[in-house]
Amino acid sequence: MSLTVIRQRSSSTSFQRLVIGVALSILLVGCSSTPSGGVRVVDRNGKSTVPTRQPVTTGQYVVKRGDTLFSIAFRYGWDWKALAARNNIPEPFTIHVGQTIRFDGRASSPSTAVATGPASVPQTTTSSSTSPSGSLKTTVISRPVGAVSATTPPPSSNSTTTPVNTTVVAGARSPSGWTWPTSGVLISKFSSNGSLNKGIDIAGDLGQPVLAASDGSVVYAGSGLRGYGELIIIKHSDTYVSAYGHNRRLLVREGQQVKAGQSIAEMGSTGTDRVKLHFEIRRQGKPVDPLEFLPRR
Repeated sequence: MSLTVIRQRSSSTSFQRLVIGVALSILLVGCSSTPSGGVRVVDRNGKSTVPTRQPVTTGQYVVKRGDTLFSIAFRYGWDWKALAARNNIPEPFTIHVGQTIRFDGRASSPSTAVATGPASVPQTTTSSSTSPSGSLKTTVISRPVGAVSATTPPPSSNSTTTPVNTTVVAGARSPSGWTWPTSGVLISKFSSNGSLNKGIDIAGDLGQPVLAASDGSVVYAGSGLRGYGELIIIKHSDTYVSAYGHNRRLLVREGQQVKAGQSIAEMGSTGTDRVKLHFEIRRQGKPVDPLEFLPRR
């Protein structure tokens, strides 16, 4: 074999390797990019997570300290009533550390945890960061929620009248009873596809007030849901809950009744890369566009 043929084959092999390398680089860049308008959720360990929009319907979850039935339902896209029924958890919906919560068709046995104190008073423990070591986690929400105004959506959509990068001001209430959860610049809107943003993001100043968007009962206050930082979840009715993420400091506790416009937290940047409030509204466990419920700008 001549030297010329060897050189030609070597050159051809090098060119093929170069083409393959370029193709792999393009593929990796495409896989790691975030769609325009989406929000990448990053936990405190720096790992990216993409929340699922459909409820998890397979497998099971073992309750850990700091969990509540509402936080588990929120995390896995379930309506809390449906998840309780699936697992034969009766009122007042008590769960305990080590209990198995199933998402498939096989229901687990009823909860055996016993709540202490008067039956008329909701019993809760604090979040995982403040729970006493070795304590039993129980969650009891028994008082009726006073809010009835947040049970029906408004007749028309508001999402097209509030563009991104506009200033929103808390105070006024919509016909359906909702108010803006804080004042600031709307920097990201709800995404109906891609499963990247289940709510809206409002930028503001570190420590500024975060307000309850409607009357309700606090059913979760803690940092146990990855990607949300210091989070508050408020139950407004058997249909609607709202969520407030990335706070610097929480001002309310689980089981506490709140009114629309009441300060519940201080804005922060926990679990994210900038100071902002991440706000969601969920109807029977499924995320809906908050701009369809909030007042017109």
